[in-house]
Amino acid sequence: MDRPPIELNTFHHIYNRGVDKRKVFMDDKDRKLFLKYLNILNDQDADSPSRLNVAEEPESQPGRNRLTDIVCFCLMDNHFHFLLHESFAGGISKFMQRLGTAYTLYFNEKYERSGALFQGRYKSKEIDDENYLMGVVDYIHCNPTKPSSKDVGDKKEYRIRNSESDLGRLEKYRWSSFHSFCNRGEYDALVNPEVLKDYLEMPKDYRQWLREEHDLEDGRDYLID
Repeated sequence: MDRPPIELNTFHHIYNRGVDKRKVFMDDKDRKLFLKYLNILNDQDADSPSRLNVAEEPESQPGRNRLTDIVCFCLMDNHFHFLLHESFAGGISKFMQRLGTAYTLYFNEKYERSGALFQGRYKSKEIDDENYLMGVVDYIHCNPTKPSSKDVGDKKEYRIRNSESDLGRLEKYRWSSFHSFCNRGEYDALVNPEVLKDYLEMPKDYRQWLREEHDLEDGRDYLID
C-alpha cells in the first residue's frame, strides 16, 4: 500500500534496522560511508544511486538544493534514527529511497551477499505537535545510552538514565549529531538544527538540557524502537 504524500514543512521521525535485526554497520568505514551518502544524496540533482561514484563526490556542495533538512541523526550497529523536515515536495521519500538503494548496493558488494539489507521500508512518524520536537531529538541522540522502554497497557514508557556517566558516553560517541547540538560537531555541514528555531526555543546549553530538563514521556507517541 502506498503511503500518503508527506506535507511540506512537517517533521518526521525516521527509523530502519537490519533484516532479522542484523548489523548494518560492521565497522567505522561503513559508518563513514553511510554519512557521506547522507550528504551527497541529499541533493535534488544527485545522480542515480546505481551510478554513484563516491570517490569522485565532494564531501559538501555549497549552494545545492537539498531534498530534505536532516535535523539530527544517530547510527547504531543494527539501526539508525533521523529527524527529517520536509522542505521540498517528495523530498523525504526520494532521499530515503536513494539512501537505502545506495547503501545496500555498497554493503552487499563489500560483504559478498545479496538481497535486502534493511527490514522492509523505513518506519516514519510525523511529529504533528511541535511541543514534542525536542523530545524526539533527545531520544535520537540518547540511543547510545540505551533508552529503555517497557509496555504499560497499550503504550510504552520510555526512560533515559541522564547521569553524568551517560552524558559522558554521548560525548565520546562519534556517530550522531549530538555534538552539533552542543555547537562543536564535525557534522555541522550535514545537519540543519536551525530549522527548529521557527517552531520552538532551542536550548542554549544542550548538554545541560539533557541533564536537567528533557522529558521523553510526554512525547512517547512519536518515538520508534
